Amino acid sequence: MAQHSAEQPLSQLTLNKWFSYQKGVFAPLNTIPSRERGLFSIAFAGDFSMAHINSMIEFFATHQQNVTAMCQYQPDLGLSPALCFYIENTEQAINPLELQTFANTLTCQLVQVTTPPDLQKPGLLVMDMDSTAITIECIDEIARLANVYDEVASVTAQAMAGKLDFSESLNQRVAKLEGIEKCLIDDLKSALPLMPGIKALCQILKHHQWYLAIASGGFVPFAERVQELINLDEVHANVLEFKDDKLTGKVLGGIVDAEQKAVILESLQQKLGLEKTQTVAIGDGANDLKMMAQAGLGVAVHGKPKVVEQAQAAICQGSLLQLLYMLAVPLNPS
Repeated sequence: MAQHSAEQPLSQLTLNKWFSYQKGVFAPLNTIPSRERGLFSIAFAGDFSMAHINSMIEFFATHQQNVTAMCQYQPDLGLSPALCFYIENTEQAINPLELQTFANTLTCQLVQVTTPPDLQKPGLLVMDMDSTAITIECIDEIARLANVYDEVASVTAQAMAGKLDFSESLNQRVAKLEGIEKCLIDDLKSALPLMPGIKALCQILKHHQWYLAIASGGFVPFAERVQELINLDEVHANVLEFKDDKLTGKVLGGIVDAEQKAVILESLQQKLGLEKTQTVAIGDGANDLKMMAQAGLGVAVHGKPKVVEQAQAAICQGSLLQLLYMLAVPLNPS
C-alpha cells in the first residue's frame, strides 16, 4: 500500500525504480518515462529528505510543471544518490540561473534536460580544456612567467565573459608572451592540475565506448599532455610559434574559436555516425556556447552566469564525475 509522502522515508524509494506522484502519494510504477519526450529535472549533490522533494515539486508547480513520476538513482559509487523528477507535459525548462538560485536554498544542484543521452550507448564528449578539463588558464600561467599576469588575465576574463572577440583577444595576449623560453612551457605542461572528477569520468565513458575530445582555445602542448593524462581520442588547440626555443608572440594557423569548436563537434558527430542526442559538450566560457548549442547536451562547468544561463544544464560546483547524473537517468535504451 502506498504511504503519504510525509510518512514515507526516502530510503523506501528503491534505487532505479520509478514512482508515480499524485496528491502527495508515491506508488511504484510499472512503466518507465520516455526518453524522447517530457522534461527531466535532476537534483544532485544534496542530502535529500521528503521535505526537499515536496519543496522541489512545489517549485516546479509554480512554473506550471507538474511532476508525474520520480526516481532515486546513483550512477557511480563515487556519487551520492540523485533524484529525477519527470514532467511529461512540457519540454520548456526553467532558466538555469533560477534553478541554481532555488537549488542553493536546498544546498544541492538542480538541472533540467530533455532527451538525456544514454551512457549505455556509444557517444561523444567534446570538452574545453582551460578551467574545464584542468583547473587553470594556461595562458595566464605562462603570463606569470613573463611578469605580465595582470594584463593577460584581465583580457582572458573579458574574453571568457564574451566582452571581447576571442580571436582578437588571443592574439593580444599571446603577443605579450614574446621571449618566454620553451623550457618554462615544458615545466608548466608537466604539472597540469586536472579538474576533480575528470579522469574518473573519462574512464567510465571510455568503458562505454564513448569518444572523447578536446576543443580548446588554449595551446597544443598542454592539450596533448591532458590527452595523455585522461586517455582522450583527439585534441584540437592553437599552435604557438617558437624561434630559437622562445615564444615569438604569434599563433600559427587558424584559431580554435567559438565557431571552430562547434565545427569540430559537428564533424566528429558525423564521423562517428552518432545521433545528436548522444553528443555532449562541456565548457566554462562564452566561447564554448556555440559548441554547447551544437551538442545534444551542453553543460556549463563552473561557468560564468552568462554561460550558465545559455547552457542546457550546469555543474556549478564539485566534481565533473557529476556529469554522469545527466547521462545515466534510469530509462529504457533509446
